[in-house]
Amino acid sequence: MSIPKDLKYTKTHEWIKLEGDEAFVGITEFAASQLGDVVFVEVETIGESLSQGEAYGSIEAVKTVSDTYMPVDGEVLELNPAVEDDPSVVNKDCYGDGWLIKIKVSDASQLDSLLSADEYSEIAND
Repeated sequence: MSIPKDLKYTKTHEWIKLEGDEAFVGITEFAASQLGDVVFVEVETIGESLSQGEAYGSIEAVKTVSDTYMPVDGEVLELNPAVEDDPSVVNKDCYGDGWLIKIKVSDASQLDSLLSADEYSEIAND
C-alpha cells in the first residue's frame, strides 16, 4: 500500500498536501480500498469555512456511503472537477488526480497535529 512521505494524514484516512496557504485534500489508498469502487463524490460545502474534523462531504461507493472530514480548519474552495466527472479516478490515483477538494487553510499550525506517513502506516496496517 502506498503512503507518500510528503503528505500529512488523519486517523479518519484523509490526506492533505499544503501548497502556500492552500491545500489539496483526499482520501488514502487504504480508505479507497476499504470503500471499493467509488461511484459518486458529494461536496455541498464549497465556499464554507469548516473546522478540523468537520464533515465536508461524502463518498458513495457501490456498497456504502462514507463522510469525508476536514484535516484542518479552512474554507472549501473547490471540488476536483476530474472526480466530479469520473469518481473512479479516486480508486485509480487517490494521491494524484483523485484529490477531492482544495481548501484555503486557516491555521497551518494544525498540520503539526496530523500524522506523518510512518505514523499513519501503523494505523492503516493494523
